[in-house]
Amino acid sequence: MNIPKSKIAILTTVANFELYKKTSLFFPKGIKQYVIDGTNHMYGRDSIVYMISKFKNLGVEWLIMADEDVIFSQPNQIFSIIEKMNRDDFTVSGVRDGGVVKHRNHNPHLINTFFSILNIKNILQIWDKKEMLKNQYIIPNEFTDNLDYLSYAYDESSLFELYYCFYLWLRRHDKKFLFLDAKMEADGIANTVYFNNVPILCHTWYARNYSKDHENTKRIDGYIPKTRPEISMNNNPIIFKDKFYILKVLYPLFKDKIIKTKNVLVAKFS
Repeated sequence: MNIPKSKIAILTTVANFELYKKTSLFFPKGIKQYVIDGTNHMYGRDSIVYMISKFKNLGVEWLIMADEDVIFSQPNQIFSIIEKMNRDDFTVSGVRDGGVVKHRNHNPHLINTFFSILNIKNILQIWDKKEMLKNQYIIPNEFTDNLDYLSYAYDESSLFELYYCFYLWLRRHDKKFLFLDAKMEADGIANTVYFNNVPILCHTWYARNYSKDHENTKRIDGYIPKTRPEISMNNNPIIFKDKFYILKVLYPLFKDKIIKTKNVLVAKFS
C-alpha cells in the first residue's frame, strides 16, 4: 500500500463500551484508534462536527468511521478501499441509507454512518461549519445516481437523519462518493458489507441495547468470533469527550420549561 498507515485512523462514537471492547479487537491493525464518548447522547451530526474539530490538527488523512456494533471479518480490505479512493479521487465511501439495508428505506443518495471512510484531509480543506449546517434540504432530481439495482425501498426526498447535511454539503461541493454493496443476514437485521465481492464486515445494529436486551445481546454475540485476535498497541484508543455536551442538550429543554412556567405565573398573577 502506498499510503502510510500513520496517515490512517479509525474512529468510533461509542454509546456502549462493553460491546466496543469486544468488537474493536477485530479493527484493522497498525492504525490508531480514536473514540468519541457518546454515552452523553452525542451522536450523528453533533458527533461529526466534534470529530472535525478534533482531527483538524492530528495529521490524519484517511478516517475510517465504524460503530461499535460493526465486526470486521477481513479488515485488511479496508486498505484496498482507501487505495481505490485515493487513486480515483473519492472523498467518501459507505453504504447507501436507502435501498440497500432492508430496514433503512431513507435517502439512497447519502450514506449511513455505521461504516464509512472519509478523505478527512480533503474535507478539512473546505470545512465551513456554518455553510455545512445550511444544507439540510432536498432539491428534486439534484442527483443522478443509478438506483435501478437497489433491492429495497428508499425515499429520495428523505431528510431522516440530521447528519444528512454533512453529506449533502459534500455532494454539493462535487465530492465523489464510492457506494459499497451490502447483503442482509438471515436474522433480517444485520447486514454484511462487501468490496469487490469480498465480505469486509458485518453491521449487527442496535448497539445501544447490547447487554440490556437479552435477545439482542444473544443475536449480536452470535456474530462475534469466538477466537480473539492477538491484541496490539492500537487497541488502546485515544478517547475524546465533550464534558459539557449534556448541558448543551439539556439547556433547550430547561429553557422551554422555564419560559412555560414564567408564562403560567404571569397569566395567574396579572
